[in-house]
Amino acid sequence: MQLRIYYEDTDAGGVVYHANYLGYFERARTEFLRLRGLSVKELHEEGAIFPVIRVEADFKAPARLDDLLRIDTTVLTVGKSSFTLLQQAIRQEDGRLLVEAKITLACVAPGMKAKRLPAPLKALLEQAHA
Repeated sequence: MQLRIYYEDTDAGGVVYHANYLGYFERARTEFLRLRGLSVKELHEEGAIFPVIRVEADFKAPARLDDLLRIDTTVLTVGKSSFTLLQQAIRQEDGRLLVEAKITLACVAPGMKAKRLPAPLKALLEQAHA
């Protein structure tokens, strides 16, 4: 997924505020699934919600106003009721890796009780992991 950095994304130092990367990664996860035929909205309507339960992020270099970023998403692990992705924010202009995060999501029912990953999602993640 590509995204442009706007003034609203930056902090007083003129760089992207660190927490904004979590939003960028969220959008990229949604697009990752959409491009492969799965809808987060439809999964939610079927009773599967995917809260983030762990984030491990390394901030390597800042993004600045008007930078064009590419967010890459790679499947690292797939469990019975959770999965972990590697997400990277890369500046398009020079290919520099700016932020790298390992993000683990759990599958829960609307009452926040853990449940197995829906079969179509599990198959998609396992295929992407292979």
